[in-house]
Amino acid sequence: MTHRLPSEVYVTYIASKELAQISALLPSNKKRSLIVHSLASSLGVLSNVAKEGLRAEIRVVNPVPASYEELATYHSRDYLEFVLDPKNSRGIDALEGAEYGLEDDCPPFPGLPHYVRYIAGATLTAVRELREGRSRIAICWDGGRHHAQKSKAAGFCYVADCVLAILALRRLAPDPRDHSKLRKPRVMYLDLDVHFSDGVCSAFQNSSSSSGTSTFLHFSIHHAAPGFFPASPLSTLPSLTSDPFLLSLPLNRGASNATIRRIWLNVVEKIREAFVPDYVVLQCGVDGLAGDPTAVWNWGLGGDGGIGWCVGRVLEWDVPTLLLGGGGYNSPNAARAYAYLTSIARGGPLPLDTPLSHELYAPSFELDVPPGNMQDSNTGEYLNEVEKIYWGIVEEIRERCSRS
Repeated sequence: MTHRLPSEVYVTYIASKELAQISALLPSNKKRSLIVHSLASSLGVLSNVAKEGLRAEIRVVNPVPASYEELATYHSRDYLEFVLDPKNSRGIDALEGAEYGLEDDCPPFPGLPHYVRYIAGATLTAVRELREGRSRIAICWDGGRHHAQKSKAAGFCYVADCVLAILALRRLAPDPRDHSKLRKPRVMYLDLDVHFSDGVCSAFQNSSSSSGTSTFLHFSIHHAAPGFFPASPLSTLPSLTSDPFLLSLPLNRGASNATIRRIWLNVVEKIREAFVPDYVVLQCGVDGLAGDPTAVWNWGLGGDGGIGWCVGRVLEWDVPTLLLGGGGYNSPNAARAYAYLTSIARGGPLPLDTPLSHELYAPSFELDVPPGNMQDSNTGEYLNEVEKIYWGIVEEIRERCSRS
């Protein structure tokens, strides 16, 4: 499967030894970053040495840690002063920690201040590559922390790098139709993580203008069920009174390539055509892949409807795109996925039967993450309902965008 990319595509990949070491401290994903970048490097997708199929040039760029001022464009000062204080990285008062979400799934850990600055800085470094025209595709697999709130950590996420990226991309820029004028670019945020992107969605509630238009569109495709994190009223299917620029598409247990392909062709593509974004931020959480400990979807890496196919479809839109990481708690499978998605960004998907010799990749010792045997509970009746709802949403978006 070869995806059609524009003739001149430059890819930026954000990585450094320091970033990998700091990101690998994350309690929920210890050492994952080291495994991800190591596999991508060993498979040659970070090199410009001639390799069959890899058409796009790639630049590996060191991240610049975020400044306090950059973090404060979204996060509250109370939260930043607490989380960036090294003494709060361990042994904090339970009540005080709870106030800022530093408990349960977000415990404090040594190096937390550096982690916050580096993850936000890595994503913002990628944003600058896009805004300043050095790349059409920028990759930051250590980013994608979509649960973090303005004043609290949540869901393994300590910094809202997705929100910071969107805010940066929406800053005034020359209008491509009239360079003498400035306008806010339209940014489409698309989230593929199995968990709803509550932190991003809540950050942009009530962001539509008085005319009902918006330069931002949020669309999360995720699993939803009683007791499944996060519990949010925003994670349900939209209604007639919903904001058409804050969209959710919950899928049931066992979501497969076939289900994802159907909603992609009949919903995602239509939303994009109606909104016409200037930038796309694509959160590529891989916890929906078969074999992840989350164990609620049955998504594959390859094939029509697989995550690789979805990323390839987005890149064919020929819009400057930021690719972010996200969930994924089987670290070898996350490394497989991100190496494969990087090769897609470069226009030459690695063969899914590419051999991997390290014992981490037993028992298959191949790149592929194939679907398992879980039954897909997303019935035709349910998907018909989804499509019917979204046909109306698409027309609403198109009509509102025509006003701006």
